[in-house]
Amino acid sequence: MNSIYTPLVHSIRKFNRFYTNILGLLDHHMPGSEFSLSEARVLYEIGHMENCTSKKLIEELRIDSGYLSRIIKRFEKHNLTYRVKSSEDGRLYYFYLTDVGKETLSRLDDRSNQQIYQMIVQLQEQNQKRLVKGIQAIESALSRDSVFGNETINLRCELKPGDVGQLIHLHGWIYAQECGFNHVFEGYVCKTFYDFFESYSPHKDRFWFAEVDGEMIGAIAIVGHSAEKAQLRWFILHPEFRGIGLGSRLLNEAIQYCREKGYKTIFLVTTEDQKTAIKMYVKAGFKKVAAHENQAWGKDLIEQTFELNLS
Repeated sequence: MNSIYTPLVHSIRKFNRFYTNILGLLDHHMPGSEFSLSEARVLYEIGHMENCTSKKLIEELRIDSGYLSRIIKRFEKHNLTYRVKSSEDGRLYYFYLTDVGKETLSRLDDRSNQQIYQMIVQLQEQNQKRLVKGIQAIESALSRDSVFGNETINLRCELKPGDVGQLIHLHGWIYAQECGFNHVFEGYVCKTFYDFFESYSPHKDRFWFAEVDGEMIGAIAIVGHSAEKAQLRWFILHPEFRGIGLGSRLLNEAIQYCREKGYKTIFLVTTEDQKTAIKMYVKAGFKKVAAHENQAWGKDLIEQTFELNLS
């Protein structure tokens, strides 16, 4: 095993043992029932999966076909499920719950809900929220699907306490990881916000924050410099939420706001290595108007200024 992953593997195994003990699953049976965890999960999927087949169950549960077959036979013996042959393919069967199966599944759900309730009821509200976020993070990281596949991305413009801190964190983290910028850059970002709030006005300045489940995953802002000129600033997007059109959506929102406010020109400053962002700017009509060297952030960079004429 690669030594680089050893601490991660040990941490996951430790969590697995902890999680198993917490839920009382060491006996591999649902609490207060004769069903194993696998059997209960199969029963649940049959009750909730559309056009449920053996193939779908195997793919969803990653279960051995022989083991699944034995579970299904047991269910049918106890009148929990029944099967219907497909009218289009004689080799294909769809599984359904009987009335007895539905009642059984309902009782299992109630017992599971009660078990989880007893586990979390003593937790403070803040710890309950942390628990849910942690579970969602694990699910996203280990899911076979895209991390954003089933998640709703919300945009808001209201500036709330803590927003700027999160933006500074995103800038410091992403630019260090992807561009090799040092701590001086994060200090620079802090100063830009300090300067901005010296003259901040919601009548001329606007933020757009992209969030998933209350977690900030991107942002963009327009800063008014005069009645006719505005600056596009703090355009950032979490790496896991790129390539889905969110960046273009944020940029279009900012440009449309400037049109509505009557700004004639939008300018922005970026670095030459931001190829993807620059392509977006150029596609939106921005043109490069200036460039100069920058060595302040631990790298030799070329800062570039772009402008968009809205008149």
